Amino acid sequence: MTTRLSQSANPEPVREKSGIPKNPGRRDLGLRATLVFPDRDIVDRFYVPIIYTACRTCYSEQDPDLIFRRAVDGDFESQKMQKLISSVIESVHGSTIEHVVFTFAISGVSRTLSHQLVRHRAGVAFDQQSQRYVKFKGAATMLPHSIAEGDPDLRERYQEQVDGALGLYGDMLGAGIPGEDARFVFPNATRTNLVMTTNLRALIHMSGLRLCTMAQWEIRRLFQLIRHEIFTVSPFLGSFLAPKCVPLGYCDEFNNRDGHCPIRPHKDRVLEAWAEKATAAKAAGRALPVANA
Repeated sequence: MTTRLSQSANPEPVREKSGIPKNPGRRDLGLRATLVFPDRDIVDRFYVPIIYTACRTCYSEQDPDLIFRRAVDGDFESQKMQKLISSVIESVHGSTIEHVVFTFAISGVSRTLSHQLVRHRAGVAFDQQSQRYVKFKGAATMLPHSIAEGDPDLRERYQEQVDGALGLYGDMLGAGIPGEDARFVFPNATRTNLVMTTNLRALIHMSGLRLCTMAQWEIRRLFQLIRHEIFTVSPFLGSFLAPKCVPLGYCDEFNNRDGHCPIRPHKDRVLEAWAEKATAAKAAGRALPVANA
């Protein structure tokens, strides 16, 4: 009795509901992203020197092959090379990082995700498991966490729908219907496998979009795994894979105008702050500096 009174007298504070989707990394979604090329030795020996050579060539009279050989031989300090590369990337001189590529084996993602992923074209190559030529005798599907943790009745109906589609697919194959026609019944939840090769510039761009808290939860999880894989071979290069608001310094997502994601202030707030500062400066008889066009 005393315990109950104590609990009612000191109720736990109600937590505000966050508009940020739950971090999908807290659940095992069954999807995988494995960096199959390059390994750490190749990255350490050649990738930074290649990028450094590209950067230096733009501002040096030396031949590129000489710069590269000296970089590989250790004539330049690693920190010095990384400092130049960082400044060039931050200045959005993107061609210098198109010279190195990464190849990933991606498995267990849904067709919902793959339809988003293959929209990235510049600097990226894909090969995907064919639903025409592969007979899916034991096709697996993705279960969104909102359904898994939601209304049990809706989850059961969802599972029945998905299982029914896959069962019908098997029946049609058994009846002699070509796989390329039977696949029409597949739901977007059906899992698939891909090989993706991308240069570093494209990878940074994709990560900027897909690591954002506004991104769809499954593809966001995929790029969390991709980022982890890059960190295993190069923490330096991996550090450039971040939500786009990080290098920008502000958020430009329309759906975050309420500021529910606090990683960076929304650009509307930044512009408002600038306007207030400009108004105060004008009232004080001075003007804020304006960059030359």
